[in-house]
Amino acid sequence: MEFIGKTIAVLPIKEGNAKSTGNPWKVQSYVIESHDEYPKKMCFDVFGEDKINQFNIKTGDELKVSFDVDAHQWQDRWFNSIRAWKVERVEVDAQNQQSPIPNNGAPAPTPQSSDAPFIENNPNDDLPF
Repeated sequence: MEFIGKTIAVLPIKEGNAKSTGNPWKVQSYVIESHDEYPKKMCFDVFGEDKINQFNIKTGDELKVSFDVDAHQWQDRWFNSIRAWKVERVEVDAQNQQSPIPNNGAPAPTPQSSDAPFIENNPNDDLPF
């Protein structure tokens, strides 16, 4: 899987020793935000000091992150982990990211009466939508 966006947070490195072998480990988490109309954020991990140094991710970097998703259980709860295995720097064409989709001068389509949901005005309805 891949995610393209801008790094908006670089979290502190976590480190410890494996329970089974006693070998030291390091992991660092990053938050990246897409450039979609409705931006999505993803927090991913880079495991291993060598990969952390190799990728050298900084806040503001434009990246394409290749990652695997896996779930783990701990104390009857499940957690997803998103681990990057490849990180590439990318160029962002700001003009393409911000330009609206052309409609060739045609008016925006309006919903037909059969397309519109039925909405009943109820004065006792306290829902905000």
